[in-house]
Amino acid sequence: MTTFQFRTRADQTILLGIKARNIPTLLENLHIVPDSSVYYHTHRFLQQHHYLSPEPPNDFAYWVTEVLNDRVLGEQLSSVDTVQFRNIADLRNRFTALMEAYVESGERAVDCPRGEEFHFMASHTFVLPTPYEAQTLKEFGEILGRISVNSLYYHVFDAKLRLAQDENDFSRWFEGIGKADLAREVRNLDPYTHTLEGLRKRIMVLVKKHDTH
Repeated sequence: MTTFQFRTRADQTILLGIKARNIPTLLENLHIVPDSSVYYHTHRFLQQHHYLSPEPPNDFAYWVTEVLNDRVLGEQLSSVDTVQFRNIADLRNRFTALMEAYVESGERAVDCPRGEEFHFMASHTFVLPTPYEAQTLKEFGEILGRISVNSLYYHVFDAKLRLAQDENDFSRWFEGIGKADLAREVRNLDPYTHTLEGLRKRIMVLVKKHDTH
């Protein structure tokens, strides 16, 4: 049986030296920043506050709402359903489309207060091996209860969006060992509506249900 090798991640946050003071400059720079910056600003809250909120806001919506005090555009940006996007390019395009519509509407560009500019950042991710590997569903379930949330995040979120895969690493392995129903159930989970701990528990329940030896 194919072995599943659990990996984990470590991030180094990078300040890009690019900033915006209003919606037009936010849009202009969003077109040019690397994919890792778009990923960072749409997933940072989920990574850092996985115990607190099952529906994390993105940094663009937060800045537009809280700093520029534009509730209408802020709500539009916060309503972007990140889970529907299979790659960073499409996710970026959704945000830029909303901002372009705003700029084209002729709304006056309001500058942020001095010192409250939006600073574009990115994250350099290091993928690291762990000592954990599973050859059976039973082993997989036991290890899943012990790995760090960084490892869980890597296999569920990074694999699907940052790495431009069609599905998460767990479902791909389940499919490979002949557990198509389990693969489908895990694939159909909406990871953005769970905390990471909640997601871990839900996957463990599904693995146990399908562990028929």
